[in-house]
Amino acid sequence: MTATLYGYSFLDEFVLLYPVYALLFSDTGLSVWQISPLFALWSITGVLLEVPSGAWADAVSRRLLLWLGPLLTAAGFALWVIVPSYWAFAAGFVLWGAGGALGSGALEALVHDELDRLGAADRYARVMGRARASGLIAVMAAMGLAGPVFAWGGYPAVGTASVLACLLAAATASRFPEHRTPPEDDDNWTATLRAGLAEARADRSVVGALLLVPAVTAVWGALDEYTALLVRDFGVPDESVPYLLLLIWAGATAGSLLAGPAERLGTAGFAGLLAGAALALAVGATASSVAGIGLVALAFGGFQLATVLADARLQDRIDDSRRATLTSLAGLGTELATVATYGAYATIGATAAHSTAFAVFAVPYLVTAALLAAGRAARR
Repeated sequence: MTATLYGYSFLDEFVLLYPVYALLFSDTGLSVWQISPLFALWSITGVLLEVPSGAWADAVSRRLLLWLGPLLTAAGFALWVIVPSYWAFAAGFVLWGAGGALGSGALEALVHDELDRLGAADRYARVMGRARASGLIAVMAAMGLAGPVFAWGGYPAVGTASVLACLLAAATASRFPEHRTPPEDDDNWTATLRAGLAEARADRSVVGALLLVPAVTAVWGALDEYTALLVRDFGVPDESVPYLLLLIWAGATAGSLLAGPAERLGTAGFAGLLAGAALALAVGATASSVAGIGLVALAFGGFQLATVLADARLQDRIDDSRRATLTSLAGLGTELATVATYGAYATIGATAAHSTAFAVFAVPYLVTAALLAAGRAARR
């Protein structure tokens, strides 16, 4: 199963359109005021479908949703390059958002249940860490290949390559093992959703694990969109910015690969990890040097590691029959917190440098670390 998982994670992120789709929109004649609502539509689609899709995965086949998601994304990318227009871009973002929502929760639930069936549930963090690393490597590879492929064949070439990657991801998803027995016919996805929400309300440990995922994941995930601007503010020439961004992505990849050795971290260790990464982010962002970028890469590695571990903690606390539902609920929290981070960043960035904004966003991680440490002390 792990080979299928790593291949799926790579292909799902190997999208050559990533670095150039904003250029496609602009070259088609769209203004910034037209492009921004498209990004909002993408986020809104994910928010609306995140939890229902998780409940659907629990009610039917998780492998089915992992197969269907990339096909929807492929259809969206095909629309962009075949009939480039505002409404085609909007429809593509809806399809992309729906495809991502179908896989969110279903993948984690399927992997955990299959590992548990093999008596290897304790390897979940290690396996998912490697899967995340595979996806990050795919992003870096796509960034490196997008330039020469675009120079050779323009938007049709990078679009075709992206569609092909999605189709291969769907084919790979069909090879996932799934030994789980779906619920009885009289138990539909709405009943599964209600049961999952009831479980979340009833168990304080589940509530804490659900809240920890967005607390760890959302802020650094949003900051990633601004790293190019931060690096350029350091005085780095535009042509060198992509190489330093690869350094930051390499840091996040290393964090994923450390999930196995770090999976035994207790609450105190987890709090220390968050605090250390937050300090590295604040110091690195305000250093205004290449060494500072190295610290930002170190911070992103810590946050990526914490993201994998937070997901593993959640999986340990929830019931198998509602695993995808509750994982998607955590994903919904992450989506909402990410949107809030974008808004806060826009407010701070209107009057302060990017380095200052990055340093300010280290504070939520210090607060989370302090709350974890305080909760541990209270339990003791």
